[in-house]
Amino acid sequence: MPSATTHSDPALSISDSGIVTLTGYWTANYLKKQYPSVALGELGNAHRIAFDLSHIGELDTFGAAAMAVLVEHVEADERTVELTGIAPRHARLVDDLSRYALTHDDHEHNIDLRRPVGEIGKVVVDAALDAGDIAEVQGHILWSAFRLVTLRGPIRPAAIANQFLDTVLRAIPIVGLICLVVGIILTQQSIAQLRNFGATVFVVDLGGILMLREIGVLLAAIMVAGRSGSAITAEIGSMKMREEIDALEIMGLDTYRAVIMPRVIALVIGLPALGLIGAIAGIAGAALVARISGGISIENFVMRLKDVIDLHVISVGMIKAPFMAFAIAVIAASEGLRVSGSTQSLGKHTTASVVKSIFMVIVIDGIFAIFFEAIGF
Repeated sequence: MPSATTHSDPALSISDSGIVTLTGYWTANYLKKQYPSVALGELGNAHRIAFDLSHIGELDTFGAAAMAVLVEHVEADERTVELTGIAPRHARLVDDLSRYALTHDDHEHNIDLRRPVGEIGKVVVDAALDAGDIAEVQGHILWSAFRLVTLRGPIRPAAIANQFLDTVLRAIPIVGLICLVVGIILTQQSIAQLRNFGATVFVVDLGGILMLREIGVLLAAIMVAGRSGSAITAEIGSMKMREEIDALEIMGLDTYRAVIMPRVIALVIGLPALGLIGAIAGIAGAALVARISGGISIENFVMRLKDVIDLHVISVGMIKAPFMAFAIAVIAASEGLRVSGSTQSLGKHTTASVVKSIFMVIVIDGIFAIFFEAIGF
């Protein structure tokens, strides 16, 4: 069986009996210079066309794809195509390409009714795995906290103070500004509605109670989830990528006690303070708008605020804050520990940390709102 042994451009010839003979090097470098094609009129009336590949010198994926185009062109004319004389080293490439084309066509034209069920199942399994990872991290954190409380593990005040600085003190400006703006907006809209009933003065009750019970701590928690939660995930994820977590374990150090607990403690202590600061900023914005739009002087605003605000109202927001902070810390640490060795994984888990944390903060706020309403607190 002859075969081409010299470099030549790809070509094809058609015999009177309907045999298409392919010769030359069917590779990308040669095909870009000359791209053979089949003229259907030269095939005559034969319904079975044979492609003779025995004279091909070399074949790559581009050449196999070019042959597939020729075969499809002939088959579109309602003719049967047969490949003959193919060398063993080329047979596997042609077979793989044909199998891929068949699979691609099946996915292109057939609707798999099982696919939606499979996607739903995948989501459920992923959610269960996430819940398992979060539960595992939560268990480790609670055990580390127990060891710290019982003085069975070292407490690192310097690390806690450093995390408190990043988590709380440096977040005060942005939290205060956001709550101030929200307080202004809520009060302005409330005055516009209460003025219709001659009850503008009740904007003090609405703004003060709403900011202290709900809005202040909720906005602070959302800002902490987006700012500090993402930072925790990125820091722990970077340590995972650089194998620093493995190095700590080899050195005999507890990763949770050395890396995660300072961040958890700083969040649990700092978020109530941030929530209170945010509520005060929101009330300040409400007082400003009440003075400008509602005609309520600052003195009258403060006097009425003293009548409607007590320790009970303040404690509602402060009770929720540590639970929100703990949820943010657990989710952030869990996502950070799941980071693999790529920057894409780091970005994915950092985004997931922020989304999950904000979702859990809102869920926790809703649960406490229902619970406090049920017990009349």
